[in-house]
Amino acid sequence: MLKAELRKKYKKLRNALSTTQIDDLSIAIANQLLKLPIWEHAFYHVFLAIEEHKEVNTDYILNILSGKDKHIVISKSDFETGLMTNFLLTDNTVIKKNSYNIPEPVDGIEISNDKIEVVFIPLLAFDKQGNRVGYGKGFYDRFLANCKPETIKIGLSFFEAENEITDVFESDVRLDYCVMPKTIYRF
Repeated sequence: MLKAELRKKYKKLRNALSTTQIDDLSIAIANQLLKLPIWEHAFYHVFLAIEEHKEVNTDYILNILSGKDKHIVISKSDFETGLMTNFLLTDNTVIKKNSYNIPEPVDGIEISNDKIEVVFIPLLAFDKQGNRVGYGKGFYDRFLANCKPETIKIGLSFFEAENEITDVFESDVRLDYCVMPKTIYRF
């Protein structure tokens, strides 16, 4: 299936979810993450969910990372350059929604891409080969291309894998894992 078709399909499926369903599914995803061999690292990049888009609620992942005393990294998107700047999440970090309703740090301690060891990635859909479909702006592909090759890339999804995304680009960065409420895909 083409990315544009998948975007349409999965936005519709997400919009049908209630707030309670999103929370229950997000907790299940966070619990599945505990099964992965990823917890010896120090720097974890986490997206902050866009509630209006009914994304996976990453608050539960943030709680796990805090409890494990990990460095949590969040990003700020620059829609002019298409790049993300990464900041350490601290008790003093001020979060504000941008004009796209993306919760972002106002400023803070900048963290370079080469320090980030694990990235939790938002997506609308993914396939059985580890390809993902996001919102189409390429922010995560550019960001991941500038991380170390051994950086672990983990997609989070409420829904099952598609068989194949047919219009994958060479610049698309594949996932290492995709975690769902009841299943973990390894690629």
